[in-house]
Formats: sequence, structure tokens, C-alpha cells
Amino acid sequence: MSADKVREFSDHIASCEGIIGKICRLYGRSREDALDLKQDILLNAWGSYPQFRGEAKFSTWLYKVSLNTAIGRIRKKKVQEQPLTAVHDRFPEHPGEKADRYDLLNRLINHLNDQEKAIVALYLDELGYEEIAEITGMTQNHVGVKLNRIKQKLKTILQHEH
Repeated sequence: MSADKVREFSDHIASCEGIIGKICRLYGRSREDALDLKQDILLNAWGSYPQFRGEAKFSTWLYKVSLNTAIGRIRKKKVQEQPLTAVHDRFPEHPGEKADRYDLLNRLINHLNDQEKAIVALYLDELGYEEIAEITGMTQNHVGVKLNRIKQKLKTILQHEH
């Protein structure tokens, strides 16, 4: 790959680093696991970058690579659901009341399956149904249906927690 392409890739990754961090926090079972996942995502993105044609935004493409890497990694390891662990215990960077809301949201999200987690992560990043559909391979209508079902599921889980 040319030096210009390497620089271009580095610039894209730097501008979208938050995407990788969110996916790693969502799917990483521990801080070390999240760091390993980040490396896997970067390697997969690097390896796939020559096929990136710019038909979609880079961030959309990176979400797809990141989610596929995270979900594929879980499937390969055949990891069973972890016991609920407070995310702020693993990533102590959200102090006070905000940490409590963040913790609650992440505990609720941990009850979801991998596909539901991906949809919620994209939704929370304020992506539209069209972009979520493109990333997940669903239709826009199906994304809407899934989001409504996920919201209902989260409400039910919340009611049982309190």
C-alpha cells in the first residue's frame, strides 16, 4: 500500500476512534479483552481497507468492520454470557450520577443478544435507520421493528430490576 493510502487510513481511523472504543466497551468482557478486540478491529480494518471504495461513509464501513469483528470473535470463542458486571468498574471514567445512569444502561444492554446490542449501539450514536440498515444488513423497516422490540425488552428488564 502506498504511503498516501497509509496516511489516509490513519487519518480515517483517528477521526473515528470513538466508534472502535464504543464497540470495544460494549463487547469487551474486561479491559484486557477490550484492548485485544481493539487490536483485532484495527487489523481487520487495515486488511479490508484496500476494498473500501468510498460508496458508504468511512464511519459506516468502520462500524460494520468493528461489529463483524466483535461478534465473530465471540462466536469463535463460544463465550457464554458473562455475569452482569458494572461497566464503570471495568472502565472507571464516568464519575458520579452520570456513572449510575451509564451503569444502568450498560447492565440493561448486557441482557441483549449480540445483534440487539449492535442495533442499540448504533441507535445511541444517533445513526438513522438507513445507516443502521446498511451496517447491519437489515431493511430500514426491520430496523424500526427491532428497535421497538428492544425498547420493550429493556423496559421489561428495568421493571424486573426495580
